[in-house]
Amino acid sequence: MDEKPFESMNMVPFIDIMLVLLTIVLMTSSFIVSGKIPVNLPQATASAPDRSEQRTIELDAEGTIYLDSQPLTTEALGRTIEEEDRETAFLLRADQAVSLQHFVDVVDVLKQLGFGKVAVQTESGGR
Repeated sequence: MDEKPFESMNMVPFIDIMLVLLTIVLMTSSFIVSGKIPVNLPQATASAPDRSEQRTIELDAEGTIYLDSQPLTTEALGRTIEEEDRETAFLLRADQAVSLQHFVDVVDVLKQLGFGKVAVQTESGGR
């Protein structure tokens, strides 16, 4: 039997693997250093509107809540929609100047009552 002694090792595959690992480390390290991934929330582009029957909840700039154009308080909103089928779709239309807390209060009422079909209306276009 004529066996050749092991004289050298082909390093090219190891170098390729190391370059891939180095690329992965460098790509993820920038996210780790900053602590978060920066997110700019743009205006939404037009999407196909949902044509199913839905109820509309609107919030004006002062934070007044309207359910199908009828003004309500947060508590009254909860009592009013409590009897609705949980599959009812709701469309939230909030003025961009409304306080985030008012918006969260309305979403919290919907979540507590178990409504899952909720959409937020936005304007088409960008800045």
